[in-house]
Amino acid sequence: MYVAAEGVEHHPLVPIWQELVIGTIAFALLCFVLLKFVMPRMEAMYQARVDAIEGGLKRAEAAQAEANQLLEQYRAQLAEVRTEAARIRDDARADAESIRTEILAKAREESDRIIAAGRDSLAVERQTIVRELRAEVGGLAVDLASRIVGESLADEARRKGTVERFLTDLESAGAR
Repeated sequence: MYVAAEGVEHHPLVPIWQELVIGTIAFALLCFVLLKFVMPRMEAMYQARVDAIEGGLKRAEAAQAEANQLLEQYRAQLAEVRTEAARIRDDARADAESIRTEILAKAREESDRIIAAGRDSLAVERQTIVRELRAEVGGLAVDLASRIVGESLADEARRKGTVERFLTDLESAGAR
């Protein structure tokens, strides 16, 4: 090996031993500071980041599970609401049908009442007309009979009795 003498110039490939010692001490000091202060902080940051990621994943899984549970509750409520809506719709249809039936029954009753009132009115009108016709026919019959017989049938009571007998005989003959 080549040893440099004092006063002799130093060879560039051979390091100076003082620089080696200072470099080694500085390297050891740098390693000590890194291991003592920097590495624990880096490890704590790394662990916090891992925890944050794992916690985020766990929170995401919990949120997903909660969302799935809420979705199932929503679907159950939606099915329940649909069932309730169908029941309400069916009830409304049944109510509408009962109201329709009730209105039809009332309309039938009203029409029957109107028809019965019309029939009663017709019967009363018929009786009135028959009475008027009897009186008129009776008067005409008495006049005709007076002309034919030649004597006056002016006696009112007699005339009414004769007319009534005649009309009663006609009705009984027509009924046979």
